[in-house]
Amino acid sequence: CDVAVFNEAGDAVDNEKGELVCRRALPSKPLGFWGDADGEKYRGAYFGRFANVWTHGDFAETRPHSDEFGAHCGMVIHGRSDATLNPGGVRIGTAEIYRQVEKFPEVLEALATARPTADGDERIILLARMREGSALTAELAEAIRLAIRRGATPRHVPSAIVAAPDLPRTMNGKIAELAVRRVLRGEEVENKNALANPEALEAIRNLPGLDAD
Repeated sequence: CDVAVFNEAGDAVDNEKGELVCRRALPSKPLGFWGDADGEKYRGAYFGRFANVWTHGDFAETRPHSDEFGAHCGMVIHGRSDATLNPGGVRIGTAEIYRQVEKFPEVLEALATARPTADGDERIILLARMREGSALTAELAEAIRLAIRRGATPRHVPSAIVAAPDLPRTMNGKIAELAVRRVLRGEEVENKNALANPEALEAIRNLPGLDAD
């Protein structure tokens, strides 16, 4: 496949985070969506960002290097690009935060999202579902912040870390990051019936501590 990483201007870049794309037809590419007779949803999903270029929806980075065997190019996937965060105008992949949180056995699973601020910026919120018998103490929250700061960057550090009783997920078990983001923005969540546990969204909406710094 003719893969590359494009920046915001649509230029291929190395050692820089951007959109994972494929510049030519790929063998496993779907031909369309069921029930999308005119192809509008299909084109919007994969070709709406860059003209005639397949945009896969992942936030990625190519890393060319050479060794005794010749030139190579590795790739780092930083998470879904539709779930990236933008504090201070800097794009951050949620996977970069999750890699640090996974080091803490007390946390069963986590969800990183963003909430808008009054000045038009956004602040990172980390929702943590704790393992049975564990609690999100102030000491644990500070240890998580320190790990994220050291393992990623200071911009990745959440403004608030809040314990959540459950995290919403789709029928196939994927955590619904975008649904939570819409809730924290005060927006309506469409297709709630696609969630296995939509009640988790309302619980998150009313969690204390979401505005804490």
